[in-house]
Amino acid sequence: QVQLVESGGGLVQTGGSLRLSCAISGGTFSLYAMGWFRQAPGKEREFVAAISRSAISTYYSDSVKGRFIISRNNAKNAVYLQMSSLSPEDTAVYYCAADRATAQVMVTQMPGYWGRGTQVTVST
Repeated sequence: QVQLVESGGGLVQTGGSLRLSCAISGGTFSLYAMGWFRQAPGKEREFVAAISRSAISTYYSDSVKGRFIISRNNAKNAVYLQMSSLSPEDTAVYYCAADRATAQVMVTQMPGYWGRGTQVTVST
């Protein structure tokens, strides 16, 4: 059974940066496209970023493009989300996700495996 565990969330001021990490176990990491999603209070879970198995292709939502960078290290079974220029609108629980489908599919479809999430709060 694939298990995903996020870390790195916390409280940051507007304009600050955070780096989220996600470790995967129970599966062959290189076989999974990986992604990040987020859910703010009272809102639906939304796509943030995705990265292909080989890390050649990345995808971002318009709201984070140019500010967030997704990356992965297949040797460490880990995926990362470097977040910069954070604003209060980025406040949410951030979820790591994995799927055997392509990364591009994550842009429009919910993936099959999820972590429990890590809280990111951006203060004014």
